[in-house]
Amino acid sequence: MADLFVTSPANQRLKDLVALRRRRTRELTGRTLIEGHEELAVALAAGVRPRTVYYCPDLFSPAGRAGVQDIGTQDALLDRLRCEGVELVRLSRPAFEKVAYREGADGILAETPMPTLSLDDLSAGRLSPHRQPERPAGLVLVCQGVEKPGNLGAMLRTADAAGVAAVIAADPVTDWGNPNVVRASKGTVFALDVVGADTPATIAWLRSQGFAIVVTTPDTDLRHTDADLRGRVAIVVGSEKHGVTAEFLAAADQRVAIPMGGRVNSLNVSVAAAVVLYEAVRQRES
Repeated sequence: MADLFVTSPANQRLKDLVALRRRRTRELTGRTLIEGHEELAVALAAGVRPRTVYYCPDLFSPAGRAGVQDIGTQDALLDRLRCEGVELVRLSRPAFEKVAYREGADGILAETPMPTLSLDDLSAGRLSPHRQPERPAGLVLVCQGVEKPGNLGAMLRTADAAGVAAVIAADPVTDWGNPNVVRASKGTVFALDVVGADTPATIAWLRSQGFAIVVTTPDTDLRHTDADLRGRVAIVVGSEKHGVTAEFLAAADQRVAIPMGGRVNSLNVSVAAAVVLYEAVRQRES
């Protein structure tokens, strides 16, 4: 059967896709968007099954036509999805530009289920089916009150590279299904166990699971390189403006600081998370 072809930007299906940029719509429908050839390929490798994939050959990138290493071409990706029974809808260029949410669109957009794990799922071992079994269970990243989707996405990419078992958004300002989180994470939001919860529930869960809570803050003399980051450790980073709250500071088993020689404490939160996570990796490997 030929793919459905939509030419009008006023099509109702496209209006419904645009509505998924709003958090309330995502939460009500349980769906989100993945835009981009590489991002969708990562999600598919993680076991995500899209509801519908929209594409526009006129916008296919040169790299996607030639084939990206370990991913293949855009056409091969679409052929695979057809064989798996995923609905494909071809869009005209004006129609695709109506639903695309990023600059430099490469002609691939998928409507997929939201990441929906809870702390109870982690406790009961009901983890995402895509979780890599070689990931150690002892390293968790907690992002408290982080506001910017780009920072959350960047931390997910670092967490994926560092072998983090789970990422918890405590008092989340944005949701894991935010399309800009998906984009900034390069799709790794679907390759990790991600959870949202309030701070009291997060602290209680970490305690119940035997995690040492290591909070990053400039108000301490303990360098992150001098802290013991082995074993079951949860590394906590705070919001871009205010850092972690007093509640997490009070719950900390260790408070650690990253040495900075500049005039201000100017490390971006995603950079700070990366520095401490890789110190934990270094200690574990040595």
